[in-house]
Amino acid sequence: MALIDVPDPTPAADEVVVDSSAIGVGGVDAVIRRGTLGGYGFTEGHIPGSEVAGVVSAVGADVDASWIGRRVWAFTGTGGGYVERAVASIGNVVPLPDGLSPVDAVTLGSAAPVAHFGLAHAHFAAGESVLIRGAAGSIGIAAVQLAAQGGADVVAVTSSNPERGRRLRDLGATHVLDRAGDGDPTASGAFDVIFDVVGGEHMPAFIDRLEPNGRMVVVGVAAGMPPADFGMQLLRAFQKSRSIATFSLDTVPAPRLDQVRAEQFAAAADGRLLSVVHEVLSLDQAAEAHRQMDAGSVFGRIVLVP
Repeated sequence: MALIDVPDPTPAADEVVVDSSAIGVGGVDAVIRRGTLGGYGFTEGHIPGSEVAGVVSAVGADVDASWIGRRVWAFTGTGGGYVERAVASIGNVVPLPDGLSPVDAVTLGSAAPVAHFGLAHAHFAAGESVLIRGAAGSIGIAAVQLAAQGGADVVAVTSSNPERGRRLRDLGATHVLDRAGDGDPTASGAFDVIFDVVGGEHMPAFIDRLEPNGRMVVVGVAAGMPPADFGMQLLRAFQKSRSIATFSLDTVPAPRLDQVRAEQFAAAADGRLLSVVHEVLSLDQAAEAHRQMDAGSVFGRIVLVP
């Protein structure tokens, strides 16, 4: 990673320019940088970052000028966010409510909707047991809170150390497991829903932790892609009617996504949904943020500020 100067952006007709006050550092940024998603067309020179919060400073020809000066959260796509002035389509811009800081907005703006719609994709219902694999990141932390608020009977999490486990319990977790899914003799051996942010080579072992009719939803591959034959775990237990699915926000209709994101921002502003910020770093420390993510030392989200 290198710090460079780029020209000030000019918005296209349907775009706005946001003077960034806060920039979210997402797990997907690290996955792209590592080359895990190289097959999707990411090349050297890519500017990471998918979400910023700040003030609209310019608008394109087809955008109402009343947006200028408004505090907003914006989705910049699969990149383009690690900048002082970001460009986003007006369809990917959400006003910020009073009482919600830009730092909290980029901690929740992408993560909390993934948690909400990912749990819905798993058909999670009150009274069911949920295992959240990779709960220490911003998506997992949001999923813990939403599962608990949704009436889960058990909210189990995987965690790498006791302190993280304690903090996750404060957010709604009922059982803390190690990264292999063990370590708590009071926890159920199987779960109705497994919400997986991790992926990687050990994902197939967690398929065996599903109850009959259990559902696993993979919302991320922070540890890399799973083995190519992971589906054999389902077929070997054919009579248990387990299922596995992937989930991406790309499949959610924009009006519904905007509605849920606005509701979550309002919930965060009045304390019903908590953001967990690991550290706030200056934009020129983006490489340090990625080093910390690669080391697995981040709890919550790192936020960059210009």
